[in-house]
Amino acid sequence: MNNSFWDLLNYGNWMHLPVLSSEHGRDVDLFILYVHWLMAVLFVGWVAYFLYVLWRFRKSKHPKADYQGVKSSASSWIEGAVVVVEAVLLLGFAIPLWAKQVDNQKFPDEKDATVVRVIAQQFAWNGRYPGQDGKFGRQDVRLISGENPFGVDPKDPAGKDDVAAAMNDIWVPVDKPVIIHLSSMDVIHSLSIHPLRICQDAIPGMSIPLHFTPTKPGRFMITCAQLCGNSHYAMRGNFTVATRAEFDKWMAGKAPATASFE
Repeated sequence: MNNSFWDLLNYGNWMHLPVLSSEHGRDVDLFILYVHWLMAVLFVGWVAYFLYVLWRFRKSKHPKADYQGVKSSASSWIEGAVVVVEAVLLLGFAIPLWAKQVDNQKFPDEKDATVVRVIAQQFAWNGRYPGQDGKFGRQDVRLISGENPFGVDPKDPAGKDDVAAAMNDIWVPVDKPVIIHLSSMDVIHSLSIHPLRICQDAIPGMSIPLHFTPTKPGRFMITCAQLCGNSHYAMRGNFTVATRAEFDKWMAGKAPATASFE
């Protein structure tokens, strides 16, 4: 599709969508656009039908009610067509789009991606990166304590060079695939970053992978899309998409993580 179409789709004020900042986001926006078109057609069609019925069966033309009613199958055919269109949207767009994002066979190679472990907690976001060896240190729920809330094994040499981001401050480089391994240390949260068109539940005891490729540098807000407690409204963080040079400089300024996150 030409750029003018995508300019209209992504930046048109009539859609009120955040600036598109990820590769897969075009498919998400296109699906949203199709749903809006369907809703617009249904709205106009049913309003027109309602007005037609008011005029067609007005009292001046039908002073006495006909309890047999109109015998026609037109409305059934229309309703059937709506079902078919909704099925096409679901089976032809929504499910394939979801499958594309969760299919492990379609994930980028971790060697070519920025890999981050993101752990949610009431009410913040924590990020951890592998060090120069590209391997995360082992984590075990049995090691969780007040001093080690994330259960990092201090004896695992692979974790000695891991890097912990400051709370609510996660960085990735632009134009490079990102793989996030998402989890939660208490209740169900949901990582939502609107410009990147990602939203994924974080579930205690599970590590859920998601992937995307950011296409525009920027500082985006992380919000929680699940009601997770009395301070849910304040569970916000910063997700920075930086140039490669800026990201490397940021990483260089981080000291290796200890047994617990910062």
